[in-house]
Amino acid sequence: MEIDGAQSSADPDPLPFARSYQLEALEAAIKKNTIVFLETGSGKTLIAIMLLRSCAYLLRKPSPFIAVFLVPKVVLVKQQAEAVKMHTDLKVGMYWGDMGVDFWDADMWKQQLEQYEVLVMTPAILLSNLRHSFFKLSMIKVLIFDECHHARGNHDYACIMKDFFHRELHSGESELPRIFGMTASPIKSKGGNSESSYWKIIDELETLMNSKVYTCASESVLAEFIPHSTTKFKYYRHEEIPCGLVANIITQLNALKEKHELSLESLDLSQSTSQSIINKMKKLYSALTFCLEELGVWLALKAAWFFSQKENELFSWGKLDVLGENIVRNFSSEAYQAFASFLPSDRKWAIANDVTYDLDKGLLTSKVVCLIQLLHEYRGLKDLRCIVFVERVITAVVIESLFSTFFPKLNDWKTKYIAGNNSAVQFQTRKRQNEIVEEFRKGMVNIIVATSILEEGLDVQSCNLVIRFDPSSTVSSFIQSKGRARMQNSDYVLMLKSGDSSTHSRVQNYLASGAIMRKESLRHSSLPCTPLEIDLQDDDFYRVESTGASLSLASSIGLVYFYCSRLPSDGYFKPAPRWDKETCTLHLPKSCPIPDVHVKGDVKILKQLACFEACKELHKIGALTDNLVPDIVEEEGTQELGSEPYDDAQCSYVPIELVKPFCSNDPSILYHCYLIELNQNFEYDIPVHNIVLGMRCELDCDIANTHFDLEVGRGSLTVNFKYVGGIHLNSEQVLLCRRFQITIFRILIDHNLNKLGKVLDGLCSGGNVGIDYLLLPGTRIHQEAVIIDWRCVTSVLFASEEYSKDHVNCSTHNGCSRLVHTKQGLVCTCMIQNSLVCTPHNGTIYCITGLLSNLNGNSLLKLRDGRALTYKKYYEEKHKINMYFDRQLLLKGRRIFQVQNYLQRCRQQKEKESSHTSVELPPEFCSIIMSPISISSVYSYSFVPSIMHQLEALLIAANLKRIVLDHCTQNVIIPTIKALGDSFLKYAASQQLFKTYQNNHEGLLSLKKEKIISNAALCRLGCDHKLPGFIRNESFDPKEWFIPGDYSGSYLLYEELLYDGRKIYTRERRKVKSKSVADVVEALIGAFLSTGGEVAAIYFMNWVGIKVDFVHIPCERHFQLQPEKLVNVGHLESLLNYSFRDPSLLVEALTHGSYMLPEIPGCYQRLEFLGDAVLDYLITIYLYNEYPGMSPGILTDMRSASVNNDCYARSAIKAELYKHILHASHKLHKDIVYTIENFERLSTESTFGWESETSFPKVLGDVVESLAGAIYVDSGYDKKIVFQSISPLLQPLITPETLKLHPVRELNEHCQKMHYDMKKPVKTSHNGVAAITIEVEANGFMYTDTSTASNKKTALKLACKKVLRSLKETTQLARNS
Repeated sequence: MEIDGAQSSADPDPLPFARSYQLEALEAAIKKNTIVFLETGSGKTLIAIMLLRSCAYLLRKPSPFIAVFLVPKVVLVKQQAEAVKMHTDLKVGMYWGDMGVDFWDADMWKQQLEQYEVLVMTPAILLSNLRHSFFKLSMIKVLIFDECHHARGNHDYACIMKDFFHRELHSGESELPRIFGMTASPIKSKGGNSESSYWKIIDELETLMNSKVYTCASESVLAEFIPHSTTKFKYYRHEEIPCGLVANIITQLNALKEKHELSLESLDLSQSTSQSIINKMKKLYSALTFCLEELGVWLALKAAWFFSQKENELFSWGKLDVLGENIVRNFSSEAYQAFASFLPSDRKWAIANDVTYDLDKGLLTSKVVCLIQLLHEYRGLKDLRCIVFVERVITAVVIESLFSTFFPKLNDWKTKYIAGNNSAVQFQTRKRQNEIVEEFRKGMVNIIVATSILEEGLDVQSCNLVIRFDPSSTVSSFIQSKGRARMQNSDYVLMLKSGDSSTHSRVQNYLASGAIMRKESLRHSSLPCTPLEIDLQDDDFYRVESTGASLSLASSIGLVYFYCSRLPSDGYFKPAPRWDKETCTLHLPKSCPIPDVHVKGDVKILKQLACFEACKELHKIGALTDNLVPDIVEEEGTQELGSEPYDDAQCSYVPIELVKPFCSNDPSILYHCYLIELNQNFEYDIPVHNIVLGMRCELDCDIANTHFDLEVGRGSLTVNFKYVGGIHLNSEQVLLCRRFQITIFRILIDHNLNKLGKVLDGLCSGGNVGIDYLLLPGTRIHQEAVIIDWRCVTSVLFASEEYSKDHVNCSTHNGCSRLVHTKQGLVCTCMIQNSLVCTPHNGTIYCITGLLSNLNGNSLLKLRDGRALTYKKYYEEKHKINMYFDRQLLLKGRRIFQVQNYLQRCRQQKEKESSHTSVELPPEFCSIIMSPISISSVYSYSFVPSIMHQLEALLIAANLKRIVLDHCTQNVIIPTIKALGDSFLKYAASQQLFKTYQNNHEGLLSLKKEKIISNAALCRLGCDHKLPGFIRNESFDPKEWFIPGDYSGSYLLYEELLYDGRKIYTRERRKVKSKSVADVVEALIGAFLSTGGEVAAIYFMNWVGIKVDFVHIPCERHFQLQPEKLVNVGHLESLLNYSFRDPSLLVEALTHGSYMLPEIPGCYQRLEFLGDAVLDYLITIYLYNEYPGMSPGILTDMRSASVNNDCYARSAIKAELYKHILHASHKLHKDIVYTIENFERLSTESTFGWESETSFPKVLGDVVESLAGAIYVDSGYDKKIVFQSISPLLQPLITPETLKLHPVRELNEHCQKMHYDMKKPVKTSHNGVAAITIEVEANGFMYTDTSTASNKKTALKLACKKVLRSLKETTQLARNS
């Protein structure tokens, strides 16, 4: 078998510092599958790296091939990956269990395969990926097994080879990976009694690995490069601890254990909890007695102290709660006191100061004393680096404590321990272990007391002394621990008990094993690998043809447990399969879609067989996918609708009615005219005039006759639109109109002339696509023929001399001169009395309303400082300008009006009616801009931007309406009713999923629902249908309003096609949050629902991409039971005022997942899922119809206060539904009893509100929802019946008068209103208790509260409630004082 099918294609790529034997091994590995058998420290990893370098050309992307580097321990993943990165340019990925790879799907692994070329991982990950067919062996070019001697029995290494490599090899598959194994000992067991027995074990490894062992011919080859340690024996004479002492202490420990076990009987604990506590104490008792007998009283004392400390988590507490942990720790603490009573009372005494005394008194055993004396022998060794190997974790812990107490006094040696992880121990982090090894390398730590984790694993090079405190259990353990002594002149010391001939003989065999294994490997090196027997027709092997995913008896148990772990759970029940040996039945959780599995056959494999059959059945119904992963895992991994990055820069649509391409060649352009009637609902000295809107196209009838109010500071202004006919304008007239409206709007918006000249210079009748409509002054008397005040329109042309010649014969008023001197020269008084002027000395623009008959330049002006100056003198001093025509009458002027947003109610200050309302202006300082134009016209035009913005919004809504309703007969108006839409969306989606996926459990249904109703999903649907352009989420700013006909700025429009192919125009992009898009989709659903009913809402949802219907699909029921025997059907039907056609639905609705009796095949979770949505919608629609004038905000608040688990739980308690819940959870029983007792102390007048200061068990609220779901299904999806049945339980329902804000929201709003600084809540959690701290800084004082509860929501509610109360009390006190 050659890499890529040809030997010549993979050339050796050695590193320049490679040794001769490494090159030989590389050559062998390129030719055939190879196991490199070399000592620790000989550079086996380097050979693997050179093999990868030789095959790199096959792996570099975009190649579909990879190399996989397997390591037996997580701690080795990073170590080996870093080595590959250092010596190759290949892209390396690292994987281990804690990364959550168990929950990755095919797409996630596909991304990894596309990104990386070498994948370093633990074997369980590769095995899982092969079983799920995420990986195929044919894509792996090189498969490296580190510490390959583990390939035995059911180890993951062995399963990879047996279940996949050899199966494909026997089936004739040629594209198999090159196998490369590494080991310091091909034998993991205790070895053999003869050379042939050694060879038998090596041959088994070669056969399984389909590889030949490569090793050096003799140790002398390695000796040139690797220092060898000297093996020494240290014997100790075993001396028993005084029998009376041991018996006395064990008696006390037994008494303590029995005492604490008896104390459990007085506590209200479940049997499983009590048994867990007892089992934990037994483990600690066993550990303490071991330490006592094997290590001595003092080290047993240290063990007891260690177990009693809260910061130490040596033993995993498993399922123990806070109470259980405390009981076990108290046992350890009292055991510590018992051991302490046997220590010498002399204050001068210290451990190991006199080891003979300590040995005699049983404080230390002879084995421990021997270890101390052994280390004393090396006290002269400079820079000691010693590893002491022990068997048990607790031994490592207490010996480190002994060394840390004793050695610093003599040698200044620093000691640490390193302990690995196993099923009973949960201890040091990998980061901490690496830190200790690094400190050891640097000399900061001199002695490491370690378990087998340092035999293979962490790379420890700088070691000059290895001590085996406990003997090695296998050949590989012996060889690997010996290989840790890698410095020159290092020692490997074996501690042996005198007279223990059995252990001594075993160690001698270990010493000789290296040479024997090398000899046998070399002697059989020319023989081919023995074929591994594989039955390809094995009935106990299941393969999915479509994907290649596979299942074996061995893997089936893990898969069943994994599937059950992904089923819905709560705080009272964790779903798991249960095997009944007596009946040979595998009991599955209620939420599992298949019934219990009963099997017959070989007793030894019955459980495996049952799990195997369960997996096949789960795959058959789709609960396991074709990759044999739980459906929910694949659902979670499926790319969510809307999961792609959202671009919040969205374009803004301009209605097509406002846009037309300009064409200068048209001799006449038709404009449809709409009179904008303005009616003042307030008193003001300036009246308003009507405006004429000229459109290039005719508006829809409902838009053309629209009306609305503007919020003016003095009151309201009613705006009415009215169609008054069409008018044809030539290009010159159009240009004149544009010039007029650009001038008036630029003046109103800018309050200066800075931009006006440039804009008017570029004015033309043609051009690009743009906003094109006319806003012209209307005549006071509207005749059919003339509605436009053309005289006012031509006011924009005043500057030309020809325009003023016609006014030389105007009559005078009160004998005043008809001509006045202005900046432009002589002007008739009739033209300046109604004009817009600018005073160049200060750049201000004024409306001129007349002449002041009693004031001229010589009149006195009273100043604010009390002085009086003539107007002539004032202008000289203030503005440094001279008045030459001081006898001319002054003009009465008024500052130009402010253009505001009149569409929203705002706090506008009334203009002060004072002397500053009008000003006196010398005519010679004024430059006329427009004339004649009345102040009423200018005032009226200040409202136009708000009017046109509202019209644009209506046109945008009409465009959207036309798109959606193109094929709908409903006449739907679109208001914004988000809460109603949100509720209907949830209801429609839930019922659709419930009836469509009848085998899906609640967790899967919830996940599917979330993918439909989540903000991300709704946003994506909205974007797909181009809804963001219709959104008007920003507050209207008149200064940013597009002046029609003004194309001087960034006012370019772009043509775009909508979802249905209709044309629309877009302008500049602005930010629209994804949630805003989602909210609009929900609001549109609510709008269609409120005006067109459920049919219209369903129509819109299907249009936007949410496929739902209300077609009734009967539910398949698999319940064969007698409901009357399980629940009180008659009483419950009376309570619910409903008679069930199928009473088994009632049983299902009341069955909790913990109730594992086989006669009830399901629990309430699916019905709860459905009922939650049904109740939410029913209550929301009730509130909406009951209070039609309610604002969306109040509706949302009432809905939130009514539709929550606490409300439902209160109803369940009042109706005593808790008495009918079928469950088998001791904790749930306790919590319900506590809740009932607490509830009786609370007010029961309402089922809503936020006043409860305790959290209710979620199960109580769940059953109300599940009963609603059961009635909904049983009644044939009749919502009215559900509401009639459930609403009496929820009475009294909330009203606007009884609505109370949630404390969290109320505090937030109070702080915003009062401008208080509310800090971010500080959340902590310890032993299942949540604590929330709320801080508010108000008026220089800090208001703080920390509240605790069983969950964070309740704790947050309580903390906010208390801080809010304090703030209000302080405010009240301040008012009273």
